[in-house]
Amino acid sequence: PPNRILPLLLLVLPLGRATPCSPQPNATRFVCTEPTLSIFPSGLPPTTVAISVEFTALAALLPAALAGLPRLQELHLSSNRLATLPEALLRPVPTLRVLDLTDNLLADLPADIFAGTGHLQHLVLQGNRLRVLQPAWFRHLPHLRWLNLAANALVEVPPGVFGPLRSLRSLDLSHNRLASLAPGALAGLRALERLDLEGNRLGTLPPTAFAPAPALRHLFLQDNELRALPAGIFVPLRHLRVLDLAHNRLRALELPPRPPGPALDLDISGNPWVCECPLLALLRQAAPRLTAARDTLCAGPTRYRGQEVAALSRAGDTGC
Repeated sequence: PPNRILPLLLLVLPLGRATPCSPQPNATRFVCTEPTLSIFPSGLPPTTVAISVEFTALAALLPAALAGLPRLQELHLSSNRLATLPEALLRPVPTLRVLDLTDNLLADLPADIFAGTGHLQHLVLQGNRLRVLQPAWFRHLPHLRWLNLAANALVEVPPGVFGPLRSLRSLDLSHNRLASLAPGALAGLRALERLDLEGNRLGTLPPTAFAPAPALRHLFLQDNELRALPAGIFVPLRHLRVLDLAHNRLRALELPPRPPGPALDLDISGNPWVCECPLLALLRQAAPRLTAARDTLCAGPTRYRGQEVAALSRAGDTGC
């Protein structure tokens, strides 16, 4: 009869829109990219080892948002609207290895935000609004290997701020507002292999800038305002394989010792080079592999203006 069909239909019809990104029991990974999500999902199973809540409207997290997740190893919270984090947020997840906070609105972090995450290996804070680096952030991260602070508003690197990061291999400080680098800015980073300072406002560097990081293999200094390099600044970098000095205001060059094995990959394009004997002889002796050679031109003296530096250094008629 018709009056019995209606209750059956009510049982099978949805009673309203389901909560976006509902957790599944016993799952190990949780992924949510729902643009309308504004509250961090609750009820995640204790089996969860990785969480990705990205590209959402999430603007705040409760201190207990990660409670009950003792196995969590990866937390990806990029491209949300987070402006602050509670200091106790990470305390329930001591096994955390990866934290990605790319492209949020963070202007500061609580001093002890990482006090309980001693196993953290990858920390990404790129694309936020950080202005000042707090030494307290890095005191409890002896196993951190990758730190990305690119595209913030940093104006200085306090001496020794990275000192506790004895395992750090890669440090990205590109696209900040650094006008100088303190002599002790890299103190303690003896394991560092990759340093990116591209796109800052660096006008000068101290002679011992890179001495605390003798293991450096990749160094990126392009798109700054460097006018001169202190004599011997790269001498401690005996393992350097890639050096990018493109698009500065350099007229004279300094190079690291010639490494055994493959030649140094060197980009010095977009600088107003003075093609006289010191530069030409240095390039001939060091024999780096010049990238962007066609854009590496002499600005002087007049007789060489506009010529390729690489071709001139190879020529035998320069008198050098």
